Amino acid sequence: MSITVQMTRRTFIRAAGLATGYALLGLHMTADAMAAALDFLGLRQKSVYEADAKVYKLRKSQDNPMIKKLYDKKKGFLSHGPCGHKSHELLHTHYHDSSAALKALKGTGVKLKL
Repeated sequence: MSITVQMTRRTFIRAAGLATGYALLGLHMTADAMAAALDFLGLRQKSVYEADAKVYKLRKSQDNPMIKKLYDKKKGFLSHGPCGHKSHELLHTHYHDSSAALKALKGTGVKLKL
């Protein structure tokens, strides 16, 4: 019985970095460095959230008075709610494959700068 493990590039790079750190610094120093990095990330994340809270009064779209007015049940333009037909029609995008038309254009000699 064999077990196969799928590894992404990100996981491989992370594992290779940890292995290199263990090989160069030893287990104790690498653990200390990892703890320091995690502490720094926690402090950085906390400071970003605090700065964001100071600058932006409306940090959630559902708290925005204009959005509330837009979806108002009685007078709102999108009164059927966020998942209504009109909001879906106006706010969602659709993908259209234009590779065949692009290939046909290139076949006629048109040079495109993409």
